[in-house]
Amino acid sequence: METSRVGFCLLLCTIFMVVPVSIGQLTSTETRLLFQVQKLLEYPEVLQGWTKWTNFCYLPHSPSLKIVCANSRVTEITIVGNRSSPANVVPGSGPQGLSGKFSMDSLFTVLTKFSSLRVLSLVSLGLWGPLPPKINRFHSLQALNMTSNFISGRIPKQIASFQNLTSLVLADNLFNGSVPDLTGLPLLKVVNLGGNLLGPQFPSLSQSLVSITLSNNSFRSQIPSGLKKFNQLQRLDISSNRLVGPLPSFLFSLASIQYLNLAQNQLSGALASTTGCSNNLSFVDISNNLLIGKLPSCIGSNSRNKTVISSWNCLSTGNSNRQHPYSFCNKEALAVKPVESKEQEEPGINLGLILGIIGGVVAIAGAIALLMFVIIRRSRTTEDANYDERSIVDKMSVRSSPKPPIDLRRVPQTMRSAAIGLPRYRVFSLEEIEDATNNFNPSNFMGEGSQGQLYKGWLVDGSLVVVKCLKLKQKHAPQNLIQHMEVLSKLRHRHLVSVLGHCIVTYQDHPNVATTVFVVFEHISNGSLREHLTDWKKKEILKWPQRMAITIGAARGVQFLHTGISPGIYGNDLKIDNILLDETLTPKISNYNIPLPLKTGSESPLSNRLSSDENAEKEDIYQLGVLLLQVITGKLVTFSNELDGLKLELEKCLSEGPSKLRGVIDPSIRGTFADESMKTTVEFAINCLSKDSTKRPSIEDVLWNLQYSIQVQEGWASSGNLATHM
Repeated sequence: METSRVGFCLLLCTIFMVVPVSIGQLTSTETRLLFQVQKLLEYPEVLQGWTKWTNFCYLPHSPSLKIVCANSRVTEITIVGNRSSPANVVPGSGPQGLSGKFSMDSLFTVLTKFSSLRVLSLVSLGLWGPLPPKINRFHSLQALNMTSNFISGRIPKQIASFQNLTSLVLADNLFNGSVPDLTGLPLLKVVNLGGNLLGPQFPSLSQSLVSITLSNNSFRSQIPSGLKKFNQLQRLDISSNRLVGPLPSFLFSLASIQYLNLAQNQLSGALASTTGCSNNLSFVDISNNLLIGKLPSCIGSNSRNKTVISSWNCLSTGNSNRQHPYSFCNKEALAVKPVESKEQEEPGINLGLILGIIGGVVAIAGAIALLMFVIIRRSRTTEDANYDERSIVDKMSVRSSPKPPIDLRRVPQTMRSAAIGLPRYRVFSLEEIEDATNNFNPSNFMGEGSQGQLYKGWLVDGSLVVVKCLKLKQKHAPQNLIQHMEVLSKLRHRHLVSVLGHCIVTYQDHPNVATTVFVVFEHISNGSLREHLTDWKKKEILKWPQRMAITIGAARGVQFLHTGISPGIYGNDLKIDNILLDETLTPKISNYNIPLPLKTGSESPLSNRLSSDENAEKEDIYQLGVLLLQVITGKLVTFSNELDGLKLELEKCLSEGPSKLRGVIDPSIRGTFADESMKTTVEFAINCLSKDSTKRPSIEDVLWNLQYSIQVQEGWASSGNLATHM
């Protein structure tokens, strides 16, 4: 019996040694707090198994849920949900954040009552709203992870008081503004603030850091020289910002650096050939910047132990097919280009020789000019007087309107490709918008469009932009607006005045305006199609092939708005004033319909689309018809009765023959068009203007017919018929 009792005791001792046991049961107070967290998070799937019998300290750990206890208190809470982050929201998929009843303040009121909490990780749970200042009630916090939510506003400065903090991860949210000064956190090892709206100044960070991730933000300052003191730094990712200035060579030789990503910024200049690299460095990405010259030998090529990506700069080393020409980076590179001392020391050297050379060049040029004059006079009897004009027209036609296959019935998907040469879409901070417009100085006010006020602005890189201010009259949760921003970010096309980025400002207590969205567009400086048709100097440039290229471009822009993004954008303002032309006469539609929520109580933030997309689509076709009539006749249409009269006149001339039709065409393009090309275009324009909207063609039909017309025109021009009989 005694032997059995001893054996049983030994067995119990063995069990206690093998199985971890919580020191005491979790207090009833902290048990209640966990159930409150479950409720405030609106019962995510990972927490739905909790009951009043759940022993939280013995829950099995998983990647989605981890609760750690010590001394009957919770020391770690890790909850990973399945909701999307702002960067991954799919348009039309519905709201991804928690409901409008959610309160970030209430959640942190509960969380800060866990007095021994060291690790807090709430990931992909749809949290929204700003982090409250009461976050400073955490006294023992060592790691904070709030990745992939919709948390907005500034990062609370109270975080800088967490002396025990070792890891701060707030990636993929909507944080904006400056980052708190983190230099006073001696134990901080990891900072990940990527995928937010932070900026513009590079943050002040602790020199104890091992990993820094600030990618996909709005930082636009220079890289601070203080980073050279970060001897423990192994990973630095500051890609996809707008960082400017020279690329500091010391980054490559930091004592512990292994991973360095500086891609997609505006870093300029050349790296010194003597730049050294750390032995630990295994990955370098400096692509998509404005770097010139040759790469130093330690990063000049890939090796078995090192990956180097340097494409899309203006470097003279590597694959030249994946580099921009030097002129692309020249504007910024001039600031760092070495000065040639010889030219500075002896600016006036050999002045007499230079003047003699200039005199000789002038004399030779004069002789050549005289010879050319004689040749031209002799050849004028056999050549067409308008040869030069025809060659220019041919080039314009081929360049602007590539000839499609003859049996093409539908416009291919490649017509929807995004605009080339634009900087990546980005989210601006309010400070950047204010800097660009000089605090919305009245001198930068351009007028009021159909949706909001327009201001001229200059970005930090000197590029000219237009800022549209859209004021929403109702409050919208950030997770609702984010779907509209996803659509907005795709409004980039060769034939649109493309969107470069946006900024959202929410006024919590404003009596009239709940949210203002600032939309940043590229600036087109060559004027509108209206100006080119009314200014006699500009009008002479627009012969029939150029006008056809412009209308085809405008139609491609409309097709992109209708079918190139989802949901399509209809009811656009396609007036002749809103077709802008760049320096190459490429047309760009401005003032189109911006998809933002304008109604309340909708099931989906995108449900504010026009009640009938089909009717709105046909209205856009009608406006294209109006545009065509003005391009054909050179007459501007202001009132509906003017349009009706012009339409009737063209219909009558069509029935009476080509000579009558020529009589109503803009005189400045006579002799530059084929009769069949003009007739086809006029007939089609009249179809677009049908009073019965169901009889109007689709946008694909518009493009097909216009491209057929330009094919006829090109065939006629290539046969030598240009300007021979009118």
